[in-house]
Amino acid sequence: MLTILGFVMIATFLVLIMMKKMSPIASLVLIPALFCVLVGQGGQLGDFVIKGVGDLAPTAAMLMFAIVYFGVMIDVGLFDPIVRGILRFCKADPMRIVVGTAVLAAIVSLDGDGSTTFMITVSAMYPLYKRLGMSRIVMTGVAATANGVMNTLPWGGPTARAATALKVDAGDVFVPMIPALGVGLLAVFFLAYVLGLRERKRLGVLTLDEALETGTTSETVLVKAGSGTSTTAGGSDSGKGGGTGTSKATGGTGGGSGTDAADDAETSDDDGFQGLDPNRATLRPRLYWFNAGLTVALLTAMIMELMPIPVLFLLGAALALTVNYPNMAEQKARIAAHAENVLNVSGMVFAAAVFTGVLTGTGMVQHMADWLVGAIPDGMGPHMAIVTGVLSVPLTYFMSNDGFYFGVLPVLAEAGAAHGVSPLEIARASLVGQPLHMSSPLVPAVYVLVGMAKVEFGDHTKFTVKWAALTSLVVLAAGVLFGII
Repeated sequence: MLTILGFVMIATFLVLIMMKKMSPIASLVLIPALFCVLVGQGGQLGDFVIKGVGDLAPTAAMLMFAIVYFGVMIDVGLFDPIVRGILRFCKADPMRIVVGTAVLAAIVSLDGDGSTTFMITVSAMYPLYKRLGMSRIVMTGVAATANGVMNTLPWGGPTARAATALKVDAGDVFVPMIPALGVGLLAVFFLAYVLGLRERKRLGVLTLDEALETGTTSETVLVKAGSGTSTTAGGSDSGKGGGTGTSKATGGTGGGSGTDAADDAETSDDDGFQGLDPNRATLRPRLYWFNAGLTVALLTAMIMELMPIPVLFLLGAALALTVNYPNMAEQKARIAAHAENVLNVSGMVFAAAVFTGVLTGTGMVQHMADWLVGAIPDGMGPHMAIVTGVLSVPLTYFMSNDGFYFGVLPVLAEAGAAHGVSPLEIARASLVGQPLHMSSPLVPAVYVLVGMAKVEFGDHTKFTVKWAALTSLVVLAAGVLFGII
């Protein structure tokens, strides 16, 4: 019964947010609470939630102060040269910009932290997408999938978890997987190229001056989960659903029309083109190298694990505000300017804590995993590595990495060992699902991505899942072809 209810709970959540019948925060809280009562454990709901909140509290704190920090860096102009450099290199070509998004996300992912990757990538690329009227869902989908492939780095988490769970060396797991992961990354770049060509066909190629001049540009979100039709410049994206309203970008401010929540949010957003606005009052050109040095030092300290990440960003945000805006009123204004993003992301994390707390506390996750393992035919025993790779795609989407690698993977490895399959092969195959995992509703970093890009989570899910799952299968196929898995 717990198995069925677990799958039904997850399906209900995904359907409601993709159809926009409930907001992600409300559905993350109310749906698990309802199912907790249905399984007869309503009296323990409080304990489950507190446990989930306690587990995710450090992540929420890190995201809150990281958003403030990178928001201030955008305000002071730290990323302006990067944005201008990318725009000049890409020559305002949508195809090059989408490919550049994938490359930038992959490079920044070397730090091993998804939240930081998304904050830096969106900070640099968002003004370009908005200026040219490009679909921001393309940006979030490409960035999330590229980061998912790179998330398999030994210091990114999944590889270390797999090695620990199966008591093998992380290097022995990761190094042989490099060719397959390389193919996966090439698949992401090819996906970016194809999506970029579609954007180029819709928008055309502008010169730099045309991109920067004041004007009105139609912006289209490729996937709309609501009803109605979506107006596009140069045609609609058929087969992707309908939406109401369009977003307009003019001059140095953001404006919106229609009913899409992301577009509505832009009407009050004053950061729309600040990445390219050379005259905004928040710029601090004389402190550019201080801010650049502070950011490099912060990321270095994070990679070297000198302090817990929440503490590093807390100190970094306080220092950035104090140095760049010594006036108390200016500091309050900067904090208020980013309060919406902070509240949306941190609220989403704590709401996700309810979902994960109930899913784990009621035993649904374990029952679902046991059912899936038990459903494997005996004849598949010699192919348990491939089975593990296939199962890792949905399981790492519906479960946390901890739940999958420490709860399910040892069971799969034991089944494989009975048929002579090496634990190393099982461990490598378990990494296959990471491109899809990074768009899971249980991953806090994805809320940073969609929040900063002002994209509905349901729209991002509807657009990204199929491409990310395909990328995972490409990695699996390459691993089998190369004899790694």
